[in-house]
Parts: sequence; structure tokens; C-alpha cells
Amino acid sequence: MPALRLTPITLGLSVLLSAGFACAATTLPETSISAEADEDDPRVKETSTATRTATPVRYVPQAIDSVKTESLRAYGTNELGQALSGIPNVSSGADTRFDSLRIRGFDASNDFYLDGIRDDSQYIRDLHNIERIEVLKGPAAVLYGRGGQGGIVNRVSKLPVAGHKSSIEAQGGSNDLRSLYADLSTDPTDNISLRLNMGNQDNNSFRDGVSGNRQLFAPSMSWQLTPDLNWLVQYEYSRYNRTPDRGIPGVNGRPADVSRSTTYGDNRDYIDDKTQSLRSKLAYELNDNWQLRQTLGVFKLDSDFDNTYLTAYTPSTNSVTRQRWQQDLTTLNIFNNVELEGGFSTFGLEHRLLTGLELGSQRRDPKLYTATAVARGGRVVPPLDLNQPNRNLSHTGRMSVSSDNHTEVESRAIYVQDQLRLNDQWQILGGLRYDRFEVDTKNKLLNTQQAVKSHSTSPRFGLVWTPLEHHSFYASWSKTFSPAGGGLIGITPNAAGSVNDLSPELTKQKEVGVKSDWLDDRLSTTLAVYELELYNRRTSDPLDRTITLLSGLQRSRGVELTATGKIVENWYVRGGVGLQNATVEKDNNGFEGKRVSDVAKRNGSLFITWKPEMGWYAETGLTLVGDRYADSLNTVVLPGYGRWDALAGFRQKEWDVRAALNNIADKTYYASATSVAQIQPGEPRSVVVTGTYSF
Repeated sequence: MPALRLTPITLGLSVLLSAGFACAATTLPETSISAEADEDDPRVKETSTATRTATPVRYVPQAIDSVKTESLRAYGTNELGQALSGIPNVSSGADTRFDSLRIRGFDASNDFYLDGIRDDSQYIRDLHNIERIEVLKGPAAVLYGRGGQGGIVNRVSKLPVAGHKSSIEAQGGSNDLRSLYADLSTDPTDNISLRLNMGNQDNNSFRDGVSGNRQLFAPSMSWQLTPDLNWLVQYEYSRYNRTPDRGIPGVNGRPADVSRSTTYGDNRDYIDDKTQSLRSKLAYELNDNWQLRQTLGVFKLDSDFDNTYLTAYTPSTNSVTRQRWQQDLTTLNIFNNVELEGGFSTFGLEHRLLTGLELGSQRRDPKLYTATAVARGGRVVPPLDLNQPNRNLSHTGRMSVSSDNHTEVESRAIYVQDQLRLNDQWQILGGLRYDRFEVDTKNKLLNTQQAVKSHSTSPRFGLVWTPLEHHSFYASWSKTFSPAGGGLIGITPNAAGSVNDLSPELTKQKEVGVKSDWLDDRLSTTLAVYELELYNRRTSDPLDRTITLLSGLQRSRGVELTATGKIVENWYVRGGVGLQNATVEKDNNGFEGKRVSDVAKRNGSLFITWKPEMGWYAETGLTLVGDRYADSLNTVVLPGYGRWDALAGFRQKEWDVRAALNNIADKTYYASATSVAQIQPGEPRSVVVTGTYSF
């Protein structure tokens, strides 16, 4: 297919300029965007992530956690791992290379979505143009397709809204943090609303030699073409140029006892990610009960890096060995989705029916270079002393191509869902999706190529019983699939043991719970109990290690409790606690009985906010995370920790100034790990001051 060239100027400005072709003025429907009655209420009462229809959270038979980014910005949080810290049974496995999460004990590194559109490329996502983050717990293949074993993460972007105020935000703080962002809105006509989010952020780090720069340009337009037809167009250009940081090694079963600032990279290291996203959504009201939607999503990533990082610790020399890699990566995702949603009644039963067709096309071109020792004039990457690393010791040899692949993925899916209301007490949710998935990878170095096709049917069933007005009990069962080449896009052509020809791995979940509203509908709680099983996990044949079998088992069992809302006048609460046991139950590779890496048995958070309508306000909170293992063999443990944060602010009609203090007790902790040689220290005590002017 021909190459697509997306630029901030051509596509970004075209979105704004297209408003000049407006048809006769019509008024935007009042129901297009529902405003929160209380802007300070941390709850999200209605979601479309779980059902792809606007559904009250109370009637979704599955746990879902939502975080408003406004609650995070004051603390300087701008990454998913930090944003979801403390969410029950969600943990981060990220470093500065790309976002990585585990949900209910299962890897979700490729289960990210932006406004419901798959966003599975490897990069660090920017949250400045995001309204809220929603975490749907458990398999989600019935609506989103492959993956999502433990759940998915959907970022909901800021939308153009008629009459929305504009604002400018400036921020400064520890480690030379400084940023300036603008959120601008205007309504040039009665039927057009425009919004532009843009800005820049620079920061250093408590880690030696680590710094970063972010840039954002994100225009959007909502155009009511006719009283029944709305067109939403969104474009986003984001660039994140930064120093890679792969952390510290494990020593004697624990993170190395070195300063939190110690790094082991090279002074020339860098990562430069440039992303562009274009999303178009046409919504046509066929009548009062039926709507037809067409959504197009185009995403492009250009990522380059030169990274020298840790590979192991050598006790005999008290040093860390390193390797140097370079990468040129481009990805292009195009997804087209058509949905029909409507309501009707049969024999007194009320239906909300959703049918959809999804077509996806993805391209991934990674080219990797690795350090090579040569006979003259070059050497391998020099190791560094554990306690006093000299980062000026660099690899001076040549780089050679390690891999050069081209992968194409084509996916097709059709799905149907029915939300059936039997009476005032009983509701049923049923859904079914059929997927066809084809991955084709060419190894340009070896001139080998292989294409693999797979298909799967994903069911979902849920029941909601509301015996009391403010309490809804639910039960659900769902299943998802993970085909070869469907995670990190691509396969190894002609891999040994016919691993590419295996059927998809399958994961199923059983969940029961209760969702309640308390204190005159001011406070909402969710209690969920679940069992999640990957019941045909890939593992080696014990009689022939070259053969891979689908006979393994990975299981996660847990309980979650969340509470969000207003306690009494001006006092708000948000938080939750999760308990889980995520282990490999059956395996022939040495992992049987081991806990899943980067997964704590318990975690949670609790934030209390006092926020009158105007004047002074304050907030304080605790985030607690239990011990985790840095590796699948459970050889290095990351100790559990508790972090105490707080902020204080003052606001008037147009001004809002606030100061946050992170990690008040200055506790040493470890946020995540990607291996026993790469453990990420948590940030020490820091200050962030934010000022916002609205007009």
C-alpha cells in the first residue's frame, strides 16, 4: 500500500481550517457531552469503555477503574505507570523505553487504546491531552479483539465542547521541571466547536545524566453538519526526546545498595519518539432510538534510539556488564470501525443492541543494530563498577545489523452485543465476537518469510441484579485470545518447533461483585472477586525441548474494593485496595509454582481531599505496594513500600495555584523492573508548583 505522510502542519491545520466550510448553522445537541454535576467529584458515573455504549458504571457487570488526569497533573504525573500507581491489582513494569503494565497479574503492554482505538505501539504516552484513564478489568476481546488477558487501558481524550473555557497552565519543580501548556477552546459558529491543546515540558531527573523534553500539538473539531449528523475530528502530534534509563541491577536477591542517582548508561544515549494520530468519527442519528457510527483511526510512530544498558551483575569484579543497541522503528496502524446501536422492545423486554464491523491494518518495521567487537580499533562495551560507574567509558567498535524485519498484520472482526433489561431488578449483558487475524513477517537479513492465519470466537455474558435501589450485584464470564504475532507485532519466520502454527492462547475470567451508592448517592463503591486463567499457556514438551505445547496454566485469583466520591460537604475520597495471587500453575520451563513478575500480592491507595468551591483547599494520600519479583524465576525481590503525598492550593474564579509534595517521608522504593539487571528506583522527595489561568 502507498506510504502515508502525516505532518503536524498539513493534518493539524486542516482540521482547524475545515471549519470554514460549515453548512447552515444548527445547534449542537445538549446530550453530546454530559457534564459532571460536581466538577470536583472524582467519580466517572458513565462509561463507554466497557460496552462501547454510554452505560452507567453501576450496570456494567465487570470492574472498571477511572482516573481523572486533573487529579494527577498537580503532582507532576504524566506517565501511565505513575498515573495508575495504587489502582487495585494494577502494576507497572515500565522503564523509559515504553509503557508496560500488568492488570490482574497478566501482561497488558500491548493492550492500550485511545478513544477506543487500538494503540499498541511501543512508546511513552503523553497525558496532557487526556481527560481520564479507564482500566477495564478482565478479558475484553468481545469488543476489542486479541489480547487483553487481564484487561485493557483506554485513554479518553479531551473533546471540543460548546462553551468550554480556555486555560493556560505553567508548572515548575524539583529536578528542573518546567512546562507551559495551553488548552484553548472556541465556537466560531453555532454548529462548530474547536479545541487546541499544545505545550512543551523540560525536565531533568534525580537519576544522573537523565533528562527529557516533551512537545504536544493536538487540535480537534466537533462539527454538527446537520441536526442528525456530527463529525468529530482529532489530531495529535507528540514528541518525547529523552535519555534512556534502565535502572540498577539486583545483587544477592535484592536491588543493589547504591545511590538512587546511580546510572550505568552512556553519555551519548538517547530515545526520540515522534507520534502522530488522526481520528475521525461520524455519528448519524437515524431516529430517536438508533445511531450509526463510523470511526477511522490512523496512528504513526517514528522511534530512534541509541541505548547502552545493563545486562548482568558480575560479583567477582563487582561490576555490571552492558550492551549497546541502536534501533530505527516505524509503525503504522489503520483501523476502521462501523457500529450500529439502537434500542427496541420485544414482549416487554428492553434491548440496547450493538453490532459492529472492524477492519485493521498494521505495519511494523524495526531495524536493530548491536555492538560488535573487531580485531583492531574496537572493543566490546566496557563494564562499569557497581558503586562508582564511569559513564564516559564507551563502546568504540562498530555497530552491525542484528535484525531487519518487515511485518504486516491484517485483522477482520464482526461483533454483536445485547444489553437486555428484564425489569427494574434484572439486566443481562451478552456479546459475541468473531476475529480473523493474519500476520506476515519477512526477515530481510535471511530472506525468509512466513505468514500465519488464525481465528477465534470470543464470548461474554453478564448478569446484574438490583434488589435494592442503590446496590447492584453482578456476575460475569468472558474469554479472550492471544494469537502468535498478535502482541508485539511480528513473528520469527520458520521458528523452531512450529511455534508459529500453534492455536491462540486462551484466557477466561469468572467475576462476581457488588456496586453500591451510599450517602444519598454521593459515594460509590465496587467490591469484586475474580478468577482469571490462561489455560493453554505455551510451554516446552518435556521429552523434546524444541517442541512447544499448549499445556501450561497461569492463574490469578483476587479481590478488589474501591471507594470514590464525596463523604461530607467539601470532603472527597478516592482509593481502593487489591489482594491477588498470580502464579504459574503448570509449566515445563522451570516457572511452575512461581509468582508472576512485577505483581504484588497486595496494593492500594487512599486520597482524602478537602475542596471548598473557592479559596484554600488541600489533599493528602498514601500509596501502598507489596513486595514483587523482578523476574519470572523469582530470584530478585523488590521490597514493598508506602509513599505519602500531599498538596495545598488556592483558587478563585479564574486562578488556581497549588503546590504538591511527593514522597514526603523520602522513602527509598523501587517502582518497577524489566529484569534482574534493570530495576527502576522510585522518585525521592520532590516539589511541584502549578498555576492555571482560565478565561
